Amino acid sequence: MSFYEDHILPRCVELTLSTRPVRRARERVVAALSGEVLEIGFGSGLNVPYYPSAVTKVHAVDPSALGQKLAAKRLAASPVAVEWSGLDGEKLQLPDASVDAVLSTFTLCTIPDVGRALAELRRVLRPAGTLHFLEHGRSPDASIAKWQDRLTPVQKFFAGGCHLNRDVSVILRAAGFSIDALSNYYMRGPKVGTYLYEGRAHVEASSSGQ
Repeated sequence: MSFYEDHILPRCVELTLSTRPVRRARERVVAALSGEVLEIGFGSGLNVPYYPSAVTKVHAVDPSALGQKLAAKRLAASPVAVEWSGLDGEKLQLPDASVDAVLSTFTLCTIPDVGRALAELRRVLRPAGTLHFLEHGRSPDASIAKWQDRLTPVQKFFAGGCHLNRDVSVILRAAGFSIDALSNYYMRGPKVGTYLYEGRAHVEASSSGQ
C-alpha cells in the first residue's frame, strides 16, 4: 500500500462514514446479529458500539494497520470479544461453516474480486447463517448511474479501489445469496455516492455446497 492508503485514507473513511445518519443505519444493520460473527472491512471498528449482547465473538478482517490502531479504544470499551482474523476478504483464514453471521458495511464496493470474496463468505457461513450488509452502490436512476460509471475510475484512485457503480443486489444473487430483506434509499449528499443497499441475505440451498 502507498503512504496515502496506509496513513491518510483510513482517517478519511472514519470521518466520512461516522456521520449521524450512517451511525443510525449501522445500528439497524447490526441489531439482528447473534452468535459468532465475521466482520469484513472492519476498518476502525465503527460498528463495535452497536454489537448486540447476543453476539458472542467477532472475527475482524481488514488490511489496514492504522485501522486497527484507530479501533483500539472502541475495542477496549466493548463487552464483545473481537479477534483479528486476517487481512483479505478474498482468502479468509476461517474453517468452513464456522460463523453464524457475516457483517459487511461499506466494504463490497472496494474488494477487487468481489465474487471471490462472496464465495468465501458463503463457505464460512453455517447453513442457517446470514449476511447483514450496508453498502453504497449503483443507482436505479439512469442519469445518476451514468455519472457513477464515469466517476468510478477517479473514485477508485482516490478511495482505495472503491467502486461507485456496483449493483449490490445483483452481485449478491450472482454469488448464490438469496436476499431476505432490502431497503434502498439515498442518504444526504451527492447522489453518485449515497445510494444505499441495507439488508440481510442467506445462502441459497443449491449454493451451500459450493
